[in-house]
Amino acid sequence: MRDLPTFLADYGESHQHPVNQWVHILCVPAIFVSTLALFWLLPLGQWLGLEGPLAYWINGGTLLAVICMPFYFRMSLGMTLLMAAWLVLSLVAIVAVERSALSLGWTAAIVWLLAWAVQVWGHKVEGKKPSFVDDLVFLLVGPMFVSIELAHKLGLRRHRVSA
Repeated sequence: MRDLPTFLADYGESHQHPVNQWVHILCVPAIFVSTLALFWLLPLGQWLGLEGPLAYWINGGTLLAVICMPFYFRMSLGMTLLMAAWLVLSLVAIVAVERSALSLGWTAAIVWLLAWAVQVWGHKVEGKKPSFVDDLVFLLVGPMFVSIELAHKLGLRRHRVSA
């Protein structure tokens, strides 16, 4: 299995254009949260006959997170903690939308579709196809990449990933 620097360098090859970088910095989190939200709608706990708070938290979104976290653990402890933070913030957003007057399903679907459309446009600007076209694991690399890239743009990190 490739290591973290290799994944980031490979991902960075198709994310050199500043417009595409900003598109990803905005859209990758939107896709991350909305994907979890769409899977959240699968009430696995209820389907298993569970009741109460446990049933609420056992759903497709939490299952997806559990399935993905070993990849981040394999990358590094730092990336595991970073992605755990992404997960917690995503769950807070999902629960907030779910408890609001908005429909979680419609909100997540609209955000997901719009964010992917903008990402496709970003890759048109870049002139390169998305990394995940050749390897789906790059769908998991995107959040790590944009976190590091944003830290660089904010002056919190000296070196860019895609340099």
